[in-house]
Amino acid sequence: MEALLQFAPMQSSVDEGFWHRLSSLKLNKLGIDDSPIPLFGFYAPCSHSQVSNHLTVLAESLPSELSEASLIPEPSRGNRNRCSVPGILYNTNTVESFHALDKSDLLKKEAAKIWDDILTGKAVEDCSVLSTFLVISFADLKKWTFNYWFAFPALMLDPPATVVNLKPASQWFSAAEAESLSAACNEWRSSKSKTDVPFFLVTIDPNSRATVRLLKDWEACQSNAHKILFGFYDPCHLPNNPGWPLRNFLALISARWNLNSVQFFCYRENRGFADMRLSLVGEALITVPQGWKDTVPSAVGWELNKGRKAPRCISLAQSMDPTRLAISAADLNLKLMRWRALPSLNLNALSSMKCLLLGAGTLGCQVARMLMAWGVRKITLVDNGRVAMSNPLRQSLYTLDDCLNGGEFKATAAVESLKRIFPAVEAEGIVMAIPMPGHPVQSQEQDSVLDDCKRLCDLIDAHDSVFLLTDTRESRWLPTLLCANTNKITVTAALGFDSFLVMRHGAGPLSADMPVNNANGKHRLGCYFCNDVVAPTDSTSNRTLDQQCTVTRPGLAPIASALAVELLVGILHHPQGIFAEGDINNSVTGATEQPLGILPHQIRGSLSQFSQMTLIGYSSSSCTACSHTVVSEYRNQGMEFILQAINYPTFLEDVTGLTELMKSATSLSLDWDKEIDEEEDCVEIQ
Repeated sequence: MEALLQFAPMQSSVDEGFWHRLSSLKLNKLGIDDSPIPLFGFYAPCSHSQVSNHLTVLAESLPSELSEASLIPEPSRGNRNRCSVPGILYNTNTVESFHALDKSDLLKKEAAKIWDDILTGKAVEDCSVLSTFLVISFADLKKWTFNYWFAFPALMLDPPATVVNLKPASQWFSAAEAESLSAACNEWRSSKSKTDVPFFLVTIDPNSRATVRLLKDWEACQSNAHKILFGFYDPCHLPNNPGWPLRNFLALISARWNLNSVQFFCYRENRGFADMRLSLVGEALITVPQGWKDTVPSAVGWELNKGRKAPRCISLAQSMDPTRLAISAADLNLKLMRWRALPSLNLNALSSMKCLLLGAGTLGCQVARMLMAWGVRKITLVDNGRVAMSNPLRQSLYTLDDCLNGGEFKATAAVESLKRIFPAVEAEGIVMAIPMPGHPVQSQEQDSVLDDCKRLCDLIDAHDSVFLLTDTRESRWLPTLLCANTNKITVTAALGFDSFLVMRHGAGPLSADMPVNNANGKHRLGCYFCNDVVAPTDSTSNRTLDQQCTVTRPGLAPIASALAVELLVGILHHPQGIFAEGDINNSVTGATEQPLGILPHQIRGSLSQFSQMTLIGYSSSSCTACSHTVVSEYRNQGMEFILQAINYPTFLEDVTGLTELMKSATSLSLDWDKEIDEEEDCVEIQ
């Protein structure tokens, strides 16, 4: 029984990369040129009984910026899942122009091209032109929204074709024919030169042997003893309707070979192999009036949007905003680490970590960049200095412009540089001095200094980790005390001429009965001041020029800065965190258990020897910064304690007992000298 032959419309799918490439092409090459752009789309035979395949456009569907936009991009060949078909894109400059396009006229023009390819024989040589498609679009690059509409021009037969005996191929063929055809199709699909040829001929000889041939072999297929079917890759999954590509295929068959009865084969697959139960075979009956080739048939093909003739709109604001793209690109290396090398990498812990950098000089600049590379997004820099002409070569966040007109404040210039490097960083610059012991303040300056102390205290409270990166020893004292009091992760980096020290401070004394040990009962690791027997004093006065500047070998700061950040990452990924014991580089126990390797306490390096060693130093009960005595006095007296430490050089030594210790040492030295003097056999060397 005859029935009107109805086709399942082709559906489009646009990969996000297509819009990325179009945006880049528009911004960097095309400008206001709205000339048609040739492109390619891809589709494949249906491969699932419940889902149709779509025609897909990808980034590679468009010309690259390096090629001429008018040149047709060369599609990849030999991919069984990508049968390439040509298309044309009309991208307008305004949304008004997009809506004003004469869609009927555009469709007629593309249909006329297809009809011309049929009459000239081009469609036989390159059958992909039968599935030519059309896209109109408008790209709003301010809002990152894209209006678009696909058309799949299909020539209409008048009167329409009818179909008889449409059924699954497994029912249409004998078992032997179906088996042979499956094998022939699988062989065709395995051939690199033919796998993406979407239209073909099928012949079956009297011995039930099937052969798949190119359309140009039509003449060679003529034999009364052979069955001939016209096959095509059918993207549709529907059991009672062939896919859209058959429409222009029937027009070609009728116009080229004057056939009125056409047996067609809708080729479909299951898991990459021919599926005769899913594939369809039917007979189309075509009746055309005399002279119909003289005019271009009418065409249809604009894709429906939810059942209506309307364009589609997609917003890619989140993914195509440069800042978001920068975030995605910046995190790529870290995410790839998690694939194999470091599955336990905690990106959330890194991205949420609030880091306070005290010092925005050579070390501060390097540490800030290393933190961003590890995924840290919240960085605060504290410094009261200005950028000098000598800084940009060694301090990587500054340029000559930052030195002009007296120099920008380092803290603010560094933040601006970080945001230029990575717009998504949440960076803040604080211009302030750090109060230091050994630098007495006048009474009129006292309130200002106390404000700085309170501000520093608030900053440390508001951050999760603190880096001590200042030039002088005494400038590290107050932050060390405040970090010990609040039990903050603290990392120090200090430079000599050709040597460096990088260390993590141990946990602070948490209660009165644990002045030395930590909460786990282990000996507490020391801070930067724990090995000192004198309090920090003024090291900035009466210094020569080379002593006023941080004179170091240029390669030292990047090494020390990288190690400082690696220490922080190691602490964050250690199960004991700030309480983790110190490892040394020849440790056997525990080191291999951590995904990032050992977690040392101190790293000392020498460029002159090209050497590096890991050391452990435990907390001192007489430490002027982190001892139980000092932290307790600070908790009891507050800012008054800090003022006394600033104004009186021996105050900290008196509080911690270092004064008595030094007196005892001096007394022992004097007694020893006296005994030496009384030795009768002492010989004086002239």
